[in-house]
Amino acid sequence: MLTDIESLSGSLAQRVYQSLREAILAMVYPPGSVLKKNVICEQLGVSRSPVAEAIARLAAEGLVDVIPQSATRVSCFSMEEIREASFLREALECAAVETVAMQRSDEQLAKLTRNVRLQEMLVEDRDYAEFYKADEEFHGLIMEFTGFPGVSSVAATVSLQLKRVRMLLLPEEGRPAETIKEHRAILDAIRDQDPAAAQAAMKAHLRMLIPRLLPLEKEHVEYFRSR
Repeated sequence: MLTDIESLSGSLAQRVYQSLREAILAMVYPPGSVLKKNVICEQLGVSRSPVAEAIARLAAEGLVDVIPQSATRVSCFSMEEIREASFLREALECAAVETVAMQRSDEQLAKLTRNVRLQEMLVEDRDYAEFYKADEEFHGLIMEFTGFPGVSSVAATVSLQLKRVRMLLLPEEGRPAETIKEHRAILDAIRDQDPAAAQAAMKAHLRMLIPRLLPLEKEHVEYFRSR
């Protein structure tokens, strides 16, 4: 289901874009799905113009493929692009966590600590959807705490396809608890102001993703582009 645009903020086109983007990232519209503009218009109660504008933005982000005189489809995954995104994400987040470990404030440490505690409670409750959001927030806080405003937006762009493909892994038995343990190692290094340990912990954490994704290319052939 699409998010009710009345609950979102911004212009009409912006709200339609947000609703469609959230649905694509959450795999409500899986890779290869046809996006029918008339159906979307009916579901959201809008005209074709804001839907067309939203789809153009999603195409620019690489989330949809617009084929002239044909269908508009949700983009399929590319393992090559996923590996590249993972490489770039590691470079950004390892540099960020090194900086944060060196210059973090007590307030920043407290925010990260609260976030990890929240993750633990959510896993205990088996609320994996909210755990996933808290996981994203943990990484977002580290980017924010670098003090460079543009870093967060660059990281979000780089990680867009990773965010979508990770939904195929949820819920993965035992993985949330392992993720928390890895986040704890990152948090401990930041608390101890040990940049080398923080980088090592972040690198080990991020490098867990690709080996877990590789089997999915065979399990969900329909979601991946042929090489």
